[in-house]
Amino acid sequence: MTEQKNISLLQEVTCSNDFGSYFGVSQQTFDTVWKRLTSTDENSVIYISMEIGADPDVFHPVKDFLLKKELTDSTDEHIKGLIDKYLHGPRKIPNYSGGLGVLAGDTLKSFADTHIPVAAVSLLYREGYFSQHVDSQLGQIDHATSWRPEDTPTLFQLHEAGNPERPLEVTVPMFNGDEKATGIKAHVWMKMEIAQDLDYFVPEFLLDYNLPSSPEWVREACRQLYSAKTDLMKANQRRLLGSVVLPVMEKLGLTANTFHLNEQHGVAVTLHLMLRELRNLLGSKFAETVTDENILSAGNKVAQGIVYTIHTPVKAGHDRFDKTLYSKITQKTCRHILNLMAYDDEAPSEYNFTSFAMRVNRAVNSVSRLHRDVTQRQFPKFADKIQAITNGVHLATWASENRSRVFDTSEEVACWRDNPGCFTNTDLLASNDFRQRFRTAWQEDNTLLTEYVNNMLTTHRTQMSETWLEPPNYLSFIEADSFLEPGVYTIGFARRFSTYKRADLIFDDITTLADILVKGNRKINFIFAGKAHPQDEPGKTVIKLILDIQEKLYKESNGLAKLIFIPGYDMEIAKMMVSGSHAWLNSPKRPLEASGTSGMKAAMNGVPNISVMDGWWVEGYHEGQTGWKFGYEGAVEEANLSEDRHTLLYEEDSLSFYNVLPEILHTYYEQPERYLDMAINNLMLNVPIFNTHRMIAEYVRKYDLRLDSKTAEQMSVFRKLYLSEDEKE
Repeated sequence: MTEQKNISLLQEVTCSNDFGSYFGVSQQTFDTVWKRLTSTDENSVIYISMEIGADPDVFHPVKDFLLKKELTDSTDEHIKGLIDKYLHGPRKIPNYSGGLGVLAGDTLKSFADTHIPVAAVSLLYREGYFSQHVDSQLGQIDHATSWRPEDTPTLFQLHEAGNPERPLEVTVPMFNGDEKATGIKAHVWMKMEIAQDLDYFVPEFLLDYNLPSSPEWVREACRQLYSAKTDLMKANQRRLLGSVVLPVMEKLGLTANTFHLNEQHGVAVTLHLMLRELRNLLGSKFAETVTDENILSAGNKVAQGIVYTIHTPVKAGHDRFDKTLYSKITQKTCRHILNLMAYDDEAPSEYNFTSFAMRVNRAVNSVSRLHRDVTQRQFPKFADKIQAITNGVHLATWASENRSRVFDTSEEVACWRDNPGCFTNTDLLASNDFRQRFRTAWQEDNTLLTEYVNNMLTTHRTQMSETWLEPPNYLSFIEADSFLEPGVYTIGFARRFSTYKRADLIFDDITTLADILVKGNRKINFIFAGKAHPQDEPGKTVIKLILDIQEKLYKESNGLAKLIFIPGYDMEIAKMMVSGSHAWLNSPKRPLEASGTSGMKAAMNGVPNISVMDGWWVEGYHEGQTGWKFGYEGAVEEANLSEDRHTLLYEEDSLSFYNVLPEILHTYYEQPERYLDMAINNLMLNVPIFNTHRMIAEYVRKYDLRLDSKTAEQMSVFRKLYLSEDEKE
């Protein structure tokens, strides 16, 4: 009887179609979603992103369902295999490098939770981004990531309709300097981003070009995310993303008429849409007769279906390619289009793909209000069309399990998973019962982080005699006082290591920092993590600086300050850090941080931020109610946007941090109730704003989708929580 019950329950989350069999939603739910995405009314969206981060170790509704229903084993081998995969299988999908990709995953989760008809397209990288070892002498050591999508829950390889033994294959047209396209093959995987209630999902179609039949230049470009050994490899990776969108839509029958570019990496889809429009207008021999006017007209028409999000003011984030290089990988009409649409006044010999994306769209947005102002300064020709949609994060992903239990059992906010706005102005949060339970959850999360670090230090100490790696932390080399203590004030910092993010800023004057701690006799832990791009030597130098100063900081502070670096940063470590820290540090050079979603993740757990007034923190600071600010606050018009070391304001902004640190430590150690007030304020003031449910409600308005009345009302409710442009509904 139990086995029959289990089979019946598992049928609730088993489904199939012509392209495969899947697990996680019912057949009825699957059919509803697929019908919406393939309907002739074209009322859906294709979301295009070079990277998507959504590891099932930090958000796992199907695993939760299995555990809740006690479906942990079966005598049926097929069912047992499914259960084992979701309960015990690999939990990493390393196809992301950081904030941009994790934002994409959070966005798709909110689309799923709110039943918005969206499908995503990205690439499947067989070697992921890269795996990170850290050696105290050598710094970051990067190597290829080894993972098997075949074994990973939520991922399914599609097959040809009616032929389960043959992988689904799409043919992607590539012009490599010839007028006739060459067909490049790719297999299709589908990752299911499943709603919390298992009643909807968003499919992410991941294209795998790493096939035996693929030319080496294709396999090389798509083997690892952001491969940038040469400009040609970089250009090929970008066009392999953008050029595959229309073929995969045709193969699967997807009918979206809106394309959302999550950054300009996939802008080649716009090029192919324009080629299709010119073919429809002028016939199959359009290349012989096409004029500038024809191209501009096609661009205007295609623009009506493009929504573009720009994510960074940093130069390295904007793709530019030499025209001579691009002439070798395109045909005549493509170059004609690019000459008109991707020209760069400042660099006439290059194509600027950010400018291309800026020109061909119906809506373009920055990712915070301050970033909007910076982007308008950088692209004055498009200033009138650039608006802000401030980023958010997926609340149910980033609230820790301990915090989540408190929210789930608190009547006034019990609906938090569906409506992050429920935290607004609720008396419950001020009650002694909630405060005490929240405080306890925070203490438990801090203990978990502390124990993780201590276990890591022990492991590294043991490995010294087993491998050639030197541990990255000074505390692994000493016996006495070599562990962290729960409850000691802990500042977390974790993100991509790039020079403008200034990870080492607060250690610019170690003597001053140590004197503050010794004078007040205050203990403090600094826990850092993050990766530098393998080709970013200056970024790797910053990691090495963090390693090199650990001993000096410890000794000059008489052991009061302990600085830790956690290697191998990923989403699981991120979640542990944003919930286990007592404050979250962000120290970029203003105004180069477009958003900064790691600080939002901390705020979802009530954790105060200590941050430069850049990116989202300008909107989340609330006059000091939710954390502290420091550093330069000058006007965008006067800011120096250079990333050169001598322009990064180390001396000025570090001094500003040292000036505010004593107040922070005093508040935590001497005024714990006031410190807890700041945490509660984050729940009340920042959770309703900086969540992806609110964010996607603003995007949905840009998409101009026709929604049913219930969903439309839900989107309206979320927009009323906060509008990035201060518009009225």
